[in-house]
Amino acid sequence: MKKIRAAITGVGAYVPEYILNNEELSRMVDTSDEWIMQRIGIKERRILKGEGKGASDLGANAVKDLFLKTGLKPNEVELLICATATPDHTFPATANIISDKVGITEAWSFDISAACSGFIYAFEVAAKFVESGEYKKVVLVSAEKMSAITDYSDRTICPLFGDAATAILIEPTAEDIGLMDYILKTDGSGRHYLYLKAGGSVRPPSHETIDNREHFMFQEGQTVFKYAVSRMADVSVEIMKRNKLESNDVAWLIPHQANKRIIDATARRMGLSPSKVMINIQKYGNTTAATIPLCMWEWEKQLKKGDNLILAAFGGGFTWGAIYLKWAYNSTN
Repeated sequence: MKKIRAAITGVGAYVPEYILNNEELSRMVDTSDEWIMQRIGIKERRILKGEGKGASDLGANAVKDLFLKTGLKPNEVELLICATATPDHTFPATANIISDKVGITEAWSFDISAACSGFIYAFEVAAKFVESGEYKKVVLVSAEKMSAITDYSDRTICPLFGDAATAILIEPTAEDIGLMDYILKTDGSGRHYLYLKAGGSVRPPSHETIDNREHFMFQEGQTVFKYAVSRMADVSVEIMKRNKLESNDVAWLIPHQANKRIIDATARRMGLSPSKVMINIQKYGNTTAATIPLCMWEWEKQLKKGDNLILAAFGGGFTWGAIYLKWAYNSTN
C-alpha cells in the first residue's frame, strides 16, 4: 500500500481594504519611509477597521474565499484548525467562532498558538490527521489581527505588522506529492525577548497593566533578529540536506515575511537566487501565522504540480522550523 500524504489542494485568503502606508505611519510616529525600507523592507500593511472586528472575521472571509475557489461545502469539512496569536477571546477558540460564521457544523475545531511559526506547526498537526486516514478534508486557517496588539507609539514595533488571514484545504493523496518532511524546533528561553506582557493568567488585566501599555507586544529586536537569521537559515539548509536537495532542485523558498534581511540571509545560505524566493512583505508586512500561506495564495498561478517548496519560519517562543512540500496541483483559477 502506498503511503498516504497530506496535500494542499486549495488556498483562500482575505486582506482588509484599509492600507496603512509608510507615509501615513510617519505622521503617527517618528519614522520615515526610507528608515523602514532600509531596515525592514515594508512599504505598506493592511489594517482591519471596524468596531468589534477580530481575527475570526478575517478567518471567516478567507474560508469563504476557499469555498468559492474549490467548491468545498461547509458540511464536507471534518476538522478546522486556526493558527493565531491574536485570538478573538482567551476562549472559546477562534476556530470555533470561524466555524460558526461560515456554517461549519459537522466538524470539530481548535486553535494552535506558535506565533510566526503558527502555520508550519499547525500544518504538521493537520497533516497527521490526514496521513492517519482519519480525515479527508481538513481546513487550516491562519488569522491574525496584529494591529490589536501593536503599539502605534513605538517606532520600533508599529512598522512591522499587518492584518490578514488565509485558509488552505488539506486532503489525502497516494501520489508522491504533498508534505514530504518537516523539522520543527522550540527554545523556550526565547520567551523573554518577544511576548505580550499582560493579559494572561500570570499578569491579568488591571489598571496598572493598561497604564503601562503591557497589552501591546514587547520585542527585543536585536536579539530576535540574531536568532531568526541563524535558526531559519540553519533549519532550511538541514531539511535540504536530509532530503538530498540541491539548490537547483528547489522551485521556491516560501519564507516567513518578518524582515527582508532575514529572508535574504536564508536564501543565500540555501544557495537560491532571488528569483526563487517569494517576497510580499513590502505589501502586507508581517502577518505572523498568515505570511507563508499568503505567499502561496499570491503565487498560486505560478506554482506547478510537483514543485519542490521549502517553507521556513521563526517566531516568538522561540519557535521555528522548515517544511519540505511538493505542490499538488496546477491552478486553473
